[in-house]
Amino acid sequence: MNSVNKTLYIPLFGKALVSKKGVILQDKKAEEIWESEKFNLKGKSKSKWLAYFMGMRSAVFDKWVEDKLKSNPSAMVLHLGCGLDSRVERVKVSFTSWYDIDFDTVIQERKKYYTENDNYKMLSGDLADISFINSIPCSNHAIIVIEGVSMYLTNEQMQNLLSALGKHFSSLSVLVDCYTPFGAKMSKIKNPINEVGKIQVYGIANPQVLEQNTSLVFKKEYELTPAYLIEQLQGMERKIFKMVFAGKTSKKIYKMYEYKTK
Repeated sequence: MNSVNKTLYIPLFGKALVSKKGVILQDKKAEEIWESEKFNLKGKSKSKWLAYFMGMRSAVFDKWVEDKLKSNPSAMVLHLGCGLDSRVERVKVSFTSWYDIDFDTVIQERKKYYTENDNYKMLSGDLADISFINSIPCSNHAIIVIEGVSMYLTNEQMQNLLSALGKHFSSLSVLVDCYTPFGAKMSKIKNPINEVGKIQVYGIANPQVLEQNTSLVFKKEYELTPAYLIEQLQGMERKIFKMVFAGKTSKKIYKMYEYKTK
């Protein structure tokens, strides 16, 4: 795997850790895969604080997908840059069609642990090359998850991706997490992803950036670390996490935006 591909082991470890601790996110599949893969993460990549953050981010995405499926049960779900994530198993709402999409090397690894069926498919695709969208059936509505991916694409690449998705589907609901430009700048100095290979990352200055050249309109901003999840931590861990990872400084670095079709 290349450096970007290898970053998938960081959230995998985080979800496995919180699941094993019995907080934030129940993810037995992450525990299973992490135990099997035994990827050699180092330093801050194995920080419990980062693990708590990764677990909370995924829990917010899970709830959002569940809420959208309840409102539109016939919608197609696309998880772009899925890595080895088990959202397709964690989500407790039924669905008719779900596509997990990532680089070919990631999908080949993924197929060791997941099995396709009539409602669930895995598809190889580079998000910077929108041609993969042609392999997906058209649908009236698509629920698009873009988790831990936008920072590896330029603003123009993200706009091209969202524009192509908007042309392929009648309507979209999109949730994306992203660095701010300040966050992208800081990542060059101190970021766990650099421990699996030096990686260029990009930031999004404001939510309106991803409206440009697309059929989308910004709907709302979400909390990456909501209070109800922080409360699952105990004692000093809860206090430290709240101060360092959920305070004003954190929000200057990382954002989560929801979009819908105009």
